[in-house]
Amino acid sequence: MSIVDLYESSKHRNNVAHFSAIFNLAIIDGDLNEDEEKLVNRFARKLDITEDEYEEIVENSKKYPVVPQTKTDDRLERLLDLFKIIYSDHEIDEAELKLILRYAIQLGFSQEKAEEIISKTTKIFSGKIDLDQYKSILSIL
Repeated sequence: MSIVDLYESSKHRNNVAHFSAIFNLAIIDGDLNEDEEKLVNRFARKLDITEDEYEEIVENSKKYPVVPQTKTDDRLERLLDLFKIIYSDHEIDEAELKLILRYAIQLGFSQEKAEEIISKTTKIFSGKIDLDQYKSILSIL
């Protein structure tokens, strides 16, 4: 097996674990609603999840642990994907908050940094930001 094959295999296992986390967040409040299902299916395509892998995750979604990410941008990208699935129903509940905090820590953020990022991201997704915060996000003075 070549180094490229090992990398691709590792990358795919990482994507399967990430998809499992996405699926877990989607079903934490019950069955998938229509919007969640569309988003889950879109993530499956984006992450190259096969039908067999999809079915296995549906049957045993807790089998795959979250894979820590070494780069901050990779951690943030994974976290953003998780927020997209949480907010597909336009709200976040306590169980989802607990689970995304656990995932953020498993991705490699410290508890304190994870709580800060989740708090800020929740404000953004829920639309509870003021003009100054909005400008800061966009880096506009």
